[in-house]
Amino acid sequence: MNEQRIEKELAAAATFIMEADALIIGAGAGMGVDSGLPDFRGKNGFWRAYPALGKRNIRFEEIATPEAFQRRAYTAWGFYGHRLLLYRRTTPHAGFAILREFGAKMKYGAFVFTSNVDGQFQKAGFPSTRIHECHGSIHQLQCLTPCSRQTWSAEGLAPEIDEQRCMMTSPLPQCPHCGAPARPNALLFNDYEWVEGEYERSAEWFRLWRSQAQRPVVIELGAGRAITTVRNFCERQNAPLIRINPREPWVIGKRSASLPFGALDGLHRIRALLSARGFLPPDIMPHDE
Repeated sequence: MNEQRIEKELAAAATFIMEADALIIGAGAGMGVDSGLPDFRGKNGFWRAYPALGKRNIRFEEIATPEAFQRRAYTAWGFYGHRLLLYRRTTPHAGFAILREFGAKMKYGAFVFTSNVDGQFQKAGFPSTRIHECHGSIHQLQCLTPCSRQTWSAEGLAPEIDEQRCMMTSPLPQCPHCGAPARPNALLFNDYEWVEGEYERSAEWFRLWRSQAQRPVVIELGAGRAITTVRNFCERQNAPLIRINPREPWVIGKRSASLPFGALDGLHRIRALLSARGFLPPDIMPHDE
């Protein structure tokens, strides 16, 4: 995309935001890359992040399953325990603050729809009542069986991980209700035991909030076509759509802006234009590298 086309797309994005009374944020895995989180795109990207699994020829789609927690629980928890620790120590990049700033200018604020299980939007200050985690959260646990529809916080879990082998060396977490093994309360592949009650409630919160907004704008960030949950959701909103994606930015047949950037870069560019138009104050925050 040439510079002239990019400027046109940015101008459209800024206009959509200035005209909106509500902000719908759709976030896929690419949203976390600028915070330093690994990109699992393709088996090679996954194995670069987890070389011990690559040596054993274990793909993401094989370790992120209920069966993995049943048949090789210490390896499954080696992967998920490592991710839990990684997400806990990760600081959300400045793009999250920019999104909060956009939402603060709108009558009905912002609501987040994300397939990410990392909890970064909560850490960045978005209220939990304005976040729908459509694939669950790694920060919640559930019974592997499950024996009930109850979930509980992973806050007290302190996994010890041998990263060289991608193995959990501390005791496996157990269900406090029946004593069976526990697993993350996140939607896995081939998963028919996911306890989704909490997320059904947040989906209803979104529907109630969405019914109030008259002129929403959608900003979609880092949502690819391998798993299209977020993209499909954003395209169904009957609202102007700003798609920020370095590889697959194009939107067809909508009032839209297609921005071929990473999440942080794209948000900085939009913010700069909104500042130049007087919609936002000058940006005094240092830009992330």
